[in-house]
Amino acid sequence: MNFSIVKRGLGFLWPRSLASQLIVLLLAAIFAAQALSIWIFHDERRIALVAAARDNLLARAVSIAELLEDTPIALQSRILEASSSRFAVFWLGDTPLARTPGTSRFEQRLQGIISERLNHGQTVHLNILADEKRGPKVRRDANGDTVDPSWRSVPKKERPYNLRKIMNKPEDLSLSIQMTDGRWLNVATSYRPPDGAFRSLIVQLLLTSIATVVIIGFAVRRVTRPLKELAVSAEKLGRGEERKPIEPSGPKEVRALTSSFNDMQDRLTRFVKDRTRMLAAISHDLRTPITSLRIRAEFIDDDENREKMIETLDEMAAMTEATLRFAKDEAHSEGAEETDLGAMLESLAGDQIDLGHECSVSLEKDVMLTCRPVALKRALRNLVENGVRYGGRVSIHAVTTNGEVVIRVSDEGPGIPEDRLKDVFEPFVRLEESRSEETGGIGLGLAIARSIIHAHGGTIKLTNGDEAGLMAEVRLPTR
Repeated sequence: MNFSIVKRGLGFLWPRSLASQLIVLLLAAIFAAQALSIWIFHDERRIALVAAARDNLLARAVSIAELLEDTPIALQSRILEASSSRFAVFWLGDTPLARTPGTSRFEQRLQGIISERLNHGQTVHLNILADEKRGPKVRRDANGDTVDPSWRSVPKKERPYNLRKIMNKPEDLSLSIQMTDGRWLNVATSYRPPDGAFRSLIVQLLLTSIATVVIIGFAVRRVTRPLKELAVSAEKLGRGEERKPIEPSGPKEVRALTSSFNDMQDRLTRFVKDRTRMLAAISHDLRTPITSLRIRAEFIDDDENREKMIETLDEMAAMTEATLRFAKDEAHSEGAEETDLGAMLESLAGDQIDLGHECSVSLEKDVMLTCRPVALKRALRNLVENGVRYGGRVSIHAVTTNGEVVIRVSDEGPGIPEDRLKDVFEPFVRLEESRSEETGGIGLGLAIARSIIHAHGGTIKLTNGDEAGLMAEVRLPTR
């Protein structure tokens, strides 16, 4: 047997939610407890029912024997007929049903009790032919042959008409009480506990299970509802969306968790905004000294040194402007909205085609994505422009799988050394081996793209092609 397959199958059947798991575990505990109780107490219940029926029958036999002593013979048959039931038969005859007194200690004790209750000192024969726990036993003689039931030894002329019908099962007890006129009051019984004994237990189990499901479902819902809201808020916070504080609800521990999350969200938001404002302020303040230095550099007589200094200052100015634009975009709070990803990618490709570049788009199907469209479009534009700048021809492919959309931007450039694939995401990093400074760029494009994609709860990864080219793979959650 392949146990890994079995394990995976059981894992598939196991419920995922907290409420379902608690309900399944509690129901399993209830069923196990009920099964154990039935197994332990079922025999006790049967013994109690059989003992109660036997004691009732013996008490009724004593009462009938005393009544018959004082009743005219003409009325005795009517009394016996009225006393018989579907489990027991009473009749008077010359032949005792129980031929000999019982010899076991229990039979002798019962015979003694019956004799004490009889007022005329009648002889009592009592044979118990069934075990209280396992029911009637098949009687066999010394040769191992089955012995007929006791009632078959009674002459047919003495048998009541309903004896065969009632005693169609092995008898449990035979009782014979000798009357003062010499005849015998015979009692034969074939008692069985009533069918459907498990019905009440099943009904009880079903009612208990229903009550458990309702109560646990209500209690767990009270806990899981604020937890679900907390999970949604945490996911949206990870995507960079601003969320209102969650109203604490549920048990004390869940309310404390919600309050802690609200405090964390407030601190993180303030931290990011403070750092962004500081970055914007520094970039803005750097404009003036850079401009002043460039003006001064114009007056340098050495042409070579002047050109190099102006080139360096222009590069610093470009970095400052790019950083300032990035800080301003981050400071601008753009709301998330449902966006047609296919239309966004077609627009990006169209812009590149209008500029005379080769760019193609293939989309598996229409995808609606909840995102900050301006920010996401900027991130994808950086990837496309990066591929066009260094790879010439760019292809964009998007598919949806397992609750996320995968966007692949591939070019036909020289690629990036394997040990530097992660370095290019760092701000102001340029790889001179394959990304020369003459081709443009200051090393912020991929850093900005990664920041925006991470803010949407996604991931970005660069991989080299088998022969040439570079592929940027972006994964974004669709929900």
